[in-house]
Amino acid sequence: MKTFDITIAGELNLDLILYGLPVEMQTERELLASNFRATLGSSSGIVAHNAATIGARVAFTTLVGTDDFGRLAMDRLNAAGVDTSRASRHNTVATGVTILLPHGEERHILTFPGTIAELTVADLDFDFLVQARHFHLSSLYLQQGLHAGLPDLLRRLKQAGLTISLDTNDDPEDRWGAPLPEILPYVDVFMPNEGEICRMTNCADLDSAIHALAVDIPTIVVKRGRRGARVYEQGRAVDVAPLNVIPVDTIGAGDSFDAGFLRAYLLSKDTVTCAQAGNITGALSTQASGGTEAFRDPKLRDAFLAEHRFFDLIA
Repeated sequence: MKTFDITIAGELNLDLILYGLPVEMQTERELLASNFRATLGSSSGIVAHNAATIGARVAFTTLVGTDDFGRLAMDRLNAAGVDTSRASRHNTVATGVTILLPHGEERHILTFPGTIAELTVADLDFDFLVQARHFHLSSLYLQQGLHAGLPDLLRRLKQAGLTISLDTNDDPEDRWGAPLPEILPYVDVFMPNEGEICRMTNCADLDSAIHALAVDIPTIVVKRGRRGARVYEQGRAVDVAPLNVIPVDTIGAGDSFDAGFLRAYLLSKDTVTCAQAGNITGALSTQASGGTEAFRDPKLRDAFLAEHRFFDLIA
C-alpha cells in the first residue's frame, strides 16, 4: 500500500478577488469594488485542497515565504488534511499572490510570482514523491524553477510505477515551448482547457488541436466550461455533458474539475466516469467565491455531492 494517492509539487498562493470593477479602469481614480474575498489560490493548491476534501490522500511539496500570505495558504491546506511535511520556506523571497478581477465570464488575472517561480527539482524529495500512486503537475509555465531537470524527474517517477497528470494552465508569454514537448511523453492524463490547447498548438478548433499534438498521450481530457468536457482516448472522442448550475464564481472551476477527475481515476474508473466526476466537482466550485470556498463549507459540499450522486458515481 502506498502512503498517498497523489503527490503534487506545486505553487502556492492566495487569491485576492475584487468583484464589480469595470473592464477598462482609469488611472489616478479611486475605483470601488462591490465585494472582496481572500481565498486559497494557485492551481496546484486548489487541486490538492479539493481532492483531499473528497477523500484523496494528498501530499503537497511547495515553497512559500516567511510572510503571513504563505502561512495562511499553508493553514488552509493543513485544515483540509493535506500532508505538507515537505514544504519549505524561503527567507528572502515573498510568497506569490494573484489578484483577480472578475467581469462576468471573463476576468483579469494579475500575479506576482514570488516563490512560485523558485521551487526546483533539487528541492523535491524523490523518495517522498514515490510514496504515492500518482504525481500531478499544474502551472507549468509559472513554476519556472522546476523546468531544469523536470523531464528526468518524470522519467524516474514513471520508472517507479507512478502515473502522471499535467494541467499546464496558461503560459503568460503565450509561447508554449520547453519543457512541454520534453515532458508530454511521460504524461498519462493531459488536462488542458479548450483555449489553452488551441493556443499551444496554434489551431482554431479543438479536434485540430488534438491532432496537432506531436505525441500520443493515453488520455486527454479537455475542459470546456459551460459545455462540459471532451475526453480523447484510444482514437475516440466522447463529450461529457456539464451540470446545469447557476455559478456564483467560476474561479478555480477547472482545477476543481482536476480534483474530481483524479479522485475517480485513482479508483480505476473509466475516463468518461472520471470526467463526469470532474464536472460535478468543477460545478461545486462555482457555488462560492474562489476555487476552494465551496469545498471548505461541509454543509454546502456534502449536500451538493449527494444531490449529484458523486460518491455513488465513484463507488
